[in-house]
Amino acid sequence: METPAFAAELDARGLFCPEPVMMLHNRILDVAAGEVLRVVATDPSTTRDIPRFCQFLSHELVLHQEVGGEYVYFIRRGQ
Repeated sequence: METPAFAAELDARGLFCPEPVMMLHNRILDVAAGEVLRVVATDPSTTRDIPRFCQFLSHELVLHQEVGGEYVYFIRRGQ
């Protein structure tokens, strides 16, 4: 699958629940509606927390990959 283009990035490597989602909550505001934010994390709990965050706040989880022990998310900001 082709990697989506993204407007901004959040590096949450080395952080543990709830820090990645707390940082995501602030960082998503830095991208315009319809743009994509790339998130890189190492905490396995993000595989549960980030999809729920997107669903609850009406953002689109475009792609989720696990690459070399890191979890990479591409999130399109909703309205």
